[in-house]
Amino acid sequence: MQEWTSDLKFAGADPNWKNILADSIRLETWSERIEPIASKLAQSIPLSLEDGLTLYSHHNLNEVGKLAGLVKSSRFGEYAFFNSNVHINPTNICVLACRFCAFRRSKKADDAYEFGPDVYADELAKFADHVDEVHTVGGLHPEWIINDYEKMFSSAKKRFPHVMIKALTAVEIKHISKKSEISVGETLSRLAKAGLDSLPGGGAEILDDEVRDKICRGKETSAEYLHIHKTAHQLGIPTNCTMLFGTVETLEQRLQHMIDLRELARETNGFQCFVPYPFLPDDSRLPEAQLATGSEIVRTIAISRLMIDTIPHIKAYRMNIGDNLAELALQYGADDIDGTVQQELIMHLAGSSTPLDLDRNRLSRLIEDAGCKPVIRNTIYTKFSEFERKEIIPPRRLKMSS
Repeated sequence: MQEWTSDLKFAGADPNWKNILADSIRLETWSERIEPIASKLAQSIPLSLEDGLTLYSHHNLNEVGKLAGLVKSSRFGEYAFFNSNVHINPTNICVLACRFCAFRRSKKADDAYEFGPDVYADELAKFADHVDEVHTVGGLHPEWIINDYEKMFSSAKKRFPHVMIKALTAVEIKHISKKSEISVGETLSRLAKAGLDSLPGGGAEILDDEVRDKICRGKETSAEYLHIHKTAHQLGIPTNCTMLFGTVETLEQRLQHMIDLRELARETNGFQCFVPYPFLPDDSRLPEAQLATGSEIVRTIAISRLMIDTIPHIKAYRMNIGDNLAELALQYGADDIDGTVQQELIMHLAGSSTPLDLDRNRLSRLIEDAGCKPVIRNTIYTKFSEFERKEIIPPRRLKMSS
């Protein structure tokens, strides 16, 4: 089994990927509309918003996907990545009530819950022998301050030092900072000392305050989201970033979102993975949502790969889009499909029906079916090993007499 390491900046990518891409693009023939975009990519020129609109309106989705696939393969060859993780959401109690959220509860709700530090560690104990990452986000608890999160993370790290903690969205960091009456920088520094390894990218939605005012009023502003992630990067904490699309945003707002993240990544080299995922309509409260089709989902993933040259990984978040579209997305520019995800609440309460019980063998089979080689990674994309799937022979059963 081949194993290797990488630094945070390249996150497993070939350092020579831009030259590989230029050679690959020049070997292909492109349509009149796509050729100028392909030429820009070959010269490492960032795509403009207008280029993005061309990619969205181009009639040949396969050509867009082919170009995105070349960018992906130039960086990572045939590899596609996953890890072994579990989602633990320590509370669903939240002071906000975002219109698209089916997870949030008020403190007085019958099904409201909150985990203390020991309960959080006990929950992780159920999965710790089988995972190397815990993904933790939750509601904005009206009473918890930084001490509560320090105890939570340090308790988990003490018991399970091999499990990396990817936790707390930007709005959670803002809330903890405000409740604790300390700066964002001090909040992040203290959490890192307590065991926080990286930040997920959740809560970006669309980085346009007009859209945010409609779908998540009261959350952090676009500038605050970017500032919090920039602060994390300056402290050496790697982060992911996301985009929730298919609500009320325009294509221009969607593309500007990608550009804003791309330019911050150019400055800090701190974003490791971009995760575009569509709004799921069931059981939530946004009747005016546009709802993305399957082709729009894979097109948006492909365009993300083409627009964002400064973030190494593009994730096809199978817990949201399902296994079939995730497999297709691996041929349209995505290189990561998250992990085995032993349990998950937020997406499933919003309407996801993706199975939660995919073990490493089944997940690697999904990757192989997409024509890729499965690679196990760690949370921060610095350690990798090719995964060798074991053939499982079904048990023999005696025939029943008729």
